[in-house]
Amino acid sequence: MNSRETFDRQANSYDHDIKGRHARRMYQVVLNTLNNISYSNFLDLGCGTGELIKIILENDNTKKGFGIDLSSKMIEVAKKKLPESVSLMIGDSENLPYPNQYFDVIYCNDSFHHYPSPENVIKEVFRVLKQGGTFIICDCWQPYLGRVIMNTYMKYSKEGDVRIYSQKELENLLHIEFETVIWKKLSNTSCLCIAKKSRRRNE
Repeated sequence: MNSRETFDRQANSYDHDIKGRHARRMYQVVLNTLNNISYSNFLDLGCGTGELIKIILENDNTKKGFGIDLSSKMIEVAKKKLPESVSLMIGDSENLPYPNQYFDVIYCNDSFHHYPSPENVIKEVFRVLKQGGTFIICDCWQPYLGRVIMNTYMKYSKEGDVRIYSQKELENLLHIEFETVIWKKLSNTSCLCIAKKSRRRNE
């Protein structure tokens, strides 16, 4: 089973069962980070059921929301709860269907560890992010021993999990494109990483 099949199966219960609990715990971190940023539009990368988009727009309905997810069932759930003004798409984070320099903010909440080619995702995020834009990652994290054990297990995962990254690994991935990267440990199971697009690629 891959990520698409896993989240198709979880879609109708994700907002309230244990499978979505880790993602829900990080909602407030994303919201707090957004409160310190000036932006008019945003993309939820791996938006799932659209719950975080819903919360953001309830706080400020002047923002223009976009969401993309591999799971058609997750997008179906999201469409039921979000206004038609929110643009929702079934798609691949490695091949984003948006123009260059389009978004003020892109965030990825509890989905980065599912991406088989994170370098390609980061290159696409950088491409569609405006100059001065911000990329926010909230994701799984573990201390060294826990990370080794879980990454060994993930090789055999049937739910589309790929890898839990160390601070250095995540920073190095983001530095492929982004100059300014800030990493923060949130707990023994999660981290926050904020990257700022302060240059043009190849400059």
